[in-house]
Amino acid sequence: MKRQKWWGLALTMLLVCGVALAGCGGGGSATKVKIGEVTRSIFYAPQYVALEKGFFKEEGLDVDLQTTPGGDKTMTALLSGAIDVALVGSETSIYVYQQGSEDPVINFGQVTQTDGTFLMARDAGAFDWNNLKGKVFLGQRKGGMPQMAGEFTLRKKGIDPHADLELIQNIDFANIASAYASGTGEFVQLFEPQASIFEKEGRGKVVASFGVESGRLPYTVFMTKQSFIDKNDATVQKFTNALYKAQQWVDANSPEDIADAIMPYFKDSDRDIVVSSVKRYKEQGSYATDPIVDEAEWNNLLDVMEQAGELKERVAPDTIVNNSFAEKAKQAK
Repeated sequence: MKRQKWWGLALTMLLVCGVALAGCGGGGSATKVKIGEVTRSIFYAPQYVALEKGFFKEEGLDVDLQTTPGGDKTMTALLSGAIDVALVGSETSIYVYQQGSEDPVINFGQVTQTDGTFLMARDAGAFDWNNLKGKVFLGQRKGGMPQMAGEFTLRKKGIDPHADLELIQNIDFANIASAYASGTGEFVQLFEPQASIFEKEGRGKVVASFGVESGRLPYTVFMTKQSFIDKNDATVQKFTNALYKAQQWVDANSPEDIADAIMPYFKDSDRDIVVSSVKRYKEQGSYATDPIVDEAEWNNLLDVMEQAGELKERVAPDTIVNNSFAEKAKQAK
């Protein structure tokens, strides 16, 4: 009888432990978070570092990463609830706000702080911005940050992108590189690693950086709906903590070490190309070293969008930016 009571007590304890998943030597159940990234890119190295170095796990998060190609698809996935957090350009949150959404999309963790594209020329000779005049320029999608930052830079250099050159914008993002490789355009606007790949293949030469020329701005940011923050503020804080740890790691480590950390996400890529790409982004300060979206960067973003004719009205940063999570992450470090 005593033995039966002992087994009953033991079984009860096991059941309690199984339900709680927190005591009896367990580490607690992880909170699942679904991320949708606008594209798979070396430009987003801190995100992959957070995954590979276990920073999300340290915060008790089980992160599911999926690629949702294009800003429109990524935002649709976020608004519909298919994903919890989006890694996409801040301009998309402004577009949602301009449409009068009752559940605005909130920027809470900046990942990149410059444009990530480079100007490539077929002619490897001496470069001057005036060389673009009268030439065929293979640009990016209208309304997207790469194209807006590109046009912003061209205007700074005294070039009217719609009058001084032949601007091609009707090619899908995924096909721009192949279009250039097949002979379309004398100049092209490319992200890494494609720029480094084409240089290695002798298809052209990187002659300028739109990231350097267009200045600091919240180019790619983790964002989520206000309703998600209201219900899951602790999760958003943990997520931001992990991001900050990854950003500090990227800032402190070499391009080679960063490349080795993120290679599982670029298995078909040449390691030397990945190193070259990371090096280029680090040297021009593209990777944000903390998640804060500051006011100067935000205002530069608005200037870029305004010049492109994509801004109905200037949106104050505190309307759809929440830096409280980033600030607490920095304090906790």
